[in-house]
Amino acid sequence: MAVKDDVADLPLRYRTPEAWAEQVLAEPLKLLNDHAHLEKKAASNALELLNRWPEPNPPENWVAAMCAIARDESEHLGVVTRLLSRRGGKLTRNHRNPYANELRTLVRLGEGDRELMDRLMVSALIEARSCERFDVLHHHPAADRELAKLYRGLWKSEHGHYHIFIQLAEQLASPRDVRTRWDQMLDAEAKIIAEQPPGPRMHSGVGDT
Repeated sequence: MAVKDDVADLPLRYRTPEAWAEQVLAEPLKLLNDHAHLEKKAASNALELLNRWPEPNPPENWVAAMCAIARDESEHLGVVTRLLSRRGGKLTRNHRNPYANELRTLVRLGEGDRELMDRLMVSALIEARSCERFDVLHHHPAADRELAKLYRGLWKSEHGHYHIFIQLAEQLASPRDVRTRWDQMLDAEAKIIAEQPPGPRMHSGVGDT
């Protein structure tokens, strides 16, 4: 599944409306706090996946990819938390992401390679959705120059992570099985994101306008 370096080529089946960006940018500190927590969880997810290869000795590209993603996400966490602090905000202790939690219910637990493939695809979906939302935020007139620069700067990295997770999933099953499961995941993600409640979160839904 070739992935081009263009937001228009993201395979997502729900496109975020402009109204979402206007709503979340009305509370930038809460949005940045949510974003920081997402970066922290993304780094933790990559490190946890590092040990998920089904055999004792994972291939070198698996270890290198997970280490690189964890490093990138940790760097993003630092960037976002510094911006949050400069603007007078603080990283909260607790955080919930109902979108990611619902995606994880799609994982076929206890099914070996299928479970790992699903975990990689869920990770890819989260990265792809974040990438799409960064693009929406970057282009929205309600984003000030600093926020627009932040989202523009992070877009390419998230797009690359999405691509890597899909490439790794393709090592675990036949091309046909990967395509079939990815198609199912894309349908499920579109429904899940469309039904999220509104709020100043990166993966929230759209409230009444």
